[in-house]
Amino acid sequence: MADPTPSDVQRFIAQGLACEHLQVEGDGRHFFATIVSAEFEGASRVARHQRVYKALGDRMREQIHALSMKTLTPAEWAQAAEPASAHHHH
Repeated sequence: MADPTPSDVQRFIAQGLACEHLQVEGDGRHFFATIVSAEFEGASRVARHQRVYKALGDRMREQIHALSMKTLTPAEWAQAAEPASAHHHH
């Protein structure tokens, strides 16, 4: 099987996980995914990653170790997306 492209990886994740926001970057060998899903509510980071691996299933068994991800709930994403100027706490 050819190396998946970032858009392949994005599609695989989206097929198995309801995402509010999903962005995958990569070069075919290493991928970085930002995944925002309500399904992550109340789940630990490890549990969130397992959930994503489950969504990917066997399609990326070989490449999965090359996938790093940032998993956020919609609330965490909203906080992270706030303009930096909103944070005046030094």
